[in-house]
Amino acid sequence: MAFVLAALLLVAGCGADPAPSASPPSAATAPTQAPATPEESAGHSGHTTETPAPGISGDGTHSDNITHLANVPPSAPLNGPQSWGTDLAFQGDYAFVGNFDGFSVFDISNPEAPSVASQVLCPGEQNDISVSGNLLFLSIDSARVGPECDSQRGEPESDGWEGIRIFDITDKTHPVFVSAVQTDCGSHTHTLVPGKSPDTLYLYISSPGPEPGTSTCAPPHNKISVVEVPVKAPKTAKVVSQPALSEKAVEGAIGGCHDLTVYPEKDLAAAACFGDGILMDISDRVNPKVLQHVSDKENFAIWHSATFNNDATKIVFGDELGGGVSATCDSTTPKTKGASAVYDLKDRKLTLRGYFKIPREQSPEENCVAHNGSLLPVPGKDIMVQSWYQGGVSVWDFTDSAKPREIGFFERGPVQGVGGSWSAYYYNGHIYSSDITRGLDVLRIDDPLTDPAAKVELKELNAQTQVSY
Repeated sequence: MAFVLAALLLVAGCGADPAPSASPPSAATAPTQAPATPEESAGHSGHTTETPAPGISGDGTHSDNITHLANVPPSAPLNGPQSWGTDLAFQGDYAFVGNFDGFSVFDISNPEAPSVASQVLCPGEQNDISVSGNLLFLSIDSARVGPECDSQRGEPESDGWEGIRIFDITDKTHPVFVSAVQTDCGSHTHTLVPGKSPDTLYLYISSPGPEPGTSTCAPPHNKISVVEVPVKAPKTAKVVSQPALSEKAVEGAIGGCHDLTVYPEKDLAAAACFGDGILMDISDRVNPKVLQHVSDKENFAIWHSATFNNDATKIVFGDELGGGVSATCDSTTPKTKGASAVYDLKDRKLTLRGYFKIPREQSPEENCVAHNGSLLPVPGKDIMVQSWYQGGVSVWDFTDSAKPREIGFFERGPVQGVGGSWSAYYYNGHIYSSDITRGLDVLRIDDPLTDPAAKVELKELNAQTQVSY
């Protein structure tokens, strides 16, 4: 069953090539998009608005402490039939949003009126994204003929290329392709890890596998890849190690990891892998050391993502039951499945304490399951925002590990096929959500419990590279 569910994940995460766009395969500045009309919202915490909220294209509901400020819908060349919006990263007044067809750069200096600074046509699922300084990184987990943006889909049995693409984003209106690094089994996601020296970055590459008979993903695959990036010479980036995460691969099972979160200040990493969660010591960036494996055979199918709390005494692991394409928030699915699990972390050992799942029942037609999220920087509290595909965006409190609770939400009604919020992150006073089919959403939460978060201002945010506040 785990193998079948993991295969479903690949359907959701790797997909077919989007239909080709008429625009050339190069960085191009797109026209500014008009934002949606800001909504009015009541100021009381935790109550549900029963009628659709104004200003949303279509339908939607939200708690009355959440305001939907803006939406920037998809536009050419990133609006094909499967030009799905994926992950986000942030730097200064800019948000960077991955897309199966490439990526977009948004000017968010005015969060109520974000605009498109540039769009880059560069197909290659999933285009998971991160930024650091003048560099931007994309994950490619589908075989291509070559690493360049205009390369076509390749044949994995012979000439497939998969891995990391690197761009120079010195000019946000015109990102420039710099180089690429091929990695075993491609790069489903990646995590940016600052080196001990500011001159060096590392990328921890997560990918499922093996795929026997291919040139890019031969068995066994019980590892991650570590890519070293010299900041001043990114063209020389290369794979420097492939640390094994288990003693041996299980024959016939999918190995590797889906996602990995690091907390460099604590020299810790939490990996969500196919079959279990893994705690690692990353004091040696090139050779991370496994500290503990945890498993949940009863409730978890696909360990998907991880989030530390601020003082690294807890980790939230998410389960992507059904691979992101199934309706697991309906009345027939238990509250402990397709959920987030809260683990206490003490003396570098993990102990399961509780589960969180959105309390609103979704229809059997809505793909819904725990997905990507990040902390709200509230001192003394453990609060995060998280995407749930068509279940929308949820803000929840896990200060009490055994009794997590939702404190705010935003969601739209059903759409045909796969849709909803892929990632939802808090950045400098606002929540940004990458909706698979409807583009970039900007939300604000006004609540006495979360208001202190607005005092924390970051210069950069890659949600899987955590920093203390």
